[in-house]
This record gives sequence, structure tokens and C-alpha cells, in this order.
Amino acid sequence: MVKKIAFIIVGLLSVLSSFSQEFQAQVTVNASRINSTVDKKVFVTLQNQLNNFINNRRWTTDEFKANEKIECSFLLNLESIAETNVYKASLIIQAARPVFNSSYQSALLNFQDADLTFKYIEFQPIEFNENRVQGNDPLIGNLTATLAFYCYTILGLDYDSFAPKGGDKFYQKAQSIVNNAPEASNISGWKLFDGLRNRYWLNENLINTRYNIIHDVIYSYYRSGLDKMYDKEAEARANVLQTLTQLQAFNQENSNTMFVQIFMQSKTTELIGIFKKGSSTDKAKAIDLLSKLDITNNQRFKDELK
Repeated sequence: MVKKIAFIIVGLLSVLSSFSQEFQAQVTVNASRINSTVDKKVFVTLQNQLNNFINNRRWTTDEFKANEKIECSFLLNLESIAETNVYKASLIIQAARPVFNSSYQSALLNFQDADLTFKYIEFQPIEFNENRVQGNDPLIGNLTATLAFYCYTILGLDYDSFAPKGGDKFYQKAQSIVNNAPEASNISGWKLFDGLRNRYWLNENLINTRYNIIHDVIYSYYRSGLDKMYDKEAEARANVLQTLTQLQAFNQENSNTMFVQIFMQSKTTELIGIFKKGSSTDKAKAIDLLSKLDITNNQRFKDELK
């Protein structure tokens, strides 16, 4: 009987271990610019705590198998010490999604948040409460609020790429963080007047009902485009071309939106690869669209797709 119970317990544990948290995240804290008497092991402790915070927290009620985890990285560059235990930093967020029947990972998000101020004392708890975003100290709460905001945004983008408007509930969670964001004189990035490329505007683009086409673009690009490249290449290429046509129509009506800039900035090489083997007609259409959507790489598109 004891053996049977032990067998059942082992079986349950093996089933539970096949599911895990949502992220396979790598958080790196770069303190090379901090020239002070601060013991650098403080930043190693911070890095370990942030990795545990993102990777061990349950962000959804869904079950993720180990191979379904979202691969992402967070590079926290500490720029200076504003005051004791208060740091000015920038944060680079990258996340990717696997393409069906391949080992290729396509970028979901690649963004630098250049304006992050937070307070950290070694071994202080790294916690986040959705119902009390600010916590006892806004400067302490700002770090976890920012990381949670990007985690929910990444989840939204990932779910959008697998199902039409699948990420809505996560964008709403990110919006809740924006609405209840930490407030202090030296905290920015959460308000519409804090610039044109910040957390506020990223979330606004993703929840604005006037911009619903954005979610169609995300879904069709990944699911109808990239995921079909393995066995239906011509159809997949045509679908990507149609997606870019939708995106350009949106871009003409809503110029300089943050979403279009973020969507395009990490896809230059990927898009060139997609159309490199296309017909001359497809190449010509792609060059025309891509040159309008990504002006900075205009010449590269023309040179490599001619």
C-alpha cells in the first residue's frame, strides 16, 4: 500500500513537472557604469532576485509545457546613482516566438526603455501586487511594476500571434499597471506627456479599439505567414505581403504610431529572407511597402531584394 501511494505521488509530481511557468527569461544587470564604493555583489543579488521574480511567478492561469515557455531577455543597464540606493537605468526588452516546424525564433518585442528610476536595497523583497502597484515606496515599486508591465505585454503579443485578439486580457493587465503606476517626481515613462515612445504609448496602441487592425496584423504575420513557410512557402509569402499591405494602410491613417516602429525595427533581416526567394513581382511589391514602413532601411531593401 505504501509503495502504491509513493508511486501515485511520483506520478503526480511527474505530471506537474511537465508544466511550468510562462517565461524562460534571462535577466542581466549591467553595473559597469557605476563607479562608486557600492559593493558590486549587490547587483548580483538583484540580478538573481529579478530572474526568480520573472521565471518563478505564475503570470497566467494557463498551463505551459517546458517547450512552450516564452524566451525573453531583460538587460538592465544601470547608468548612475541618483541618491543612496536609487538608480537611473535603461532597460532593453527582447522576446521571441518559435516558428512552426523550425528552430527559428521570430522577434515579438525588441525595445529599449530609456527612462527607469528605481530604489533597491540588497535582499529587499522583489514583489509585485496587481492590486497595489505602488507598494509602500513608489521608487521600490517602479522596478517590479515596469517588469510586470513588459511581461504582460509580451504575453499579449505571444497570445495574439497564435489566436485572433488572443492577447487582449494581458494588454488589459498591462493597462491596469499604467493606470496605477508608481508616482514620484523622478518617475516617468507612465504618462502620455512623458514622451512619444514609452510604456503609456505602447499600451495605448495595443488597447485602442481604433487600432484593432494591429492585432490582425500580429496574428496574420506569424500564424498565416511565418508558421506556413515550411510547407506552404508561396502561400505564406503571399500572406506576409497582404499583412504588410494592411500595416501600410494603417500607417497611412495613423502616422508615427509606436507599434509600427516597434514591429518593423527587428524584422529587416527576417523580411528580406522571406522575399529573397519570391518572384520579381512579389519583390517589387515588398520593396514598395517596406520602404514606406521602414524608411531607415529603404536602401537595404532595394539592394538585397533587387
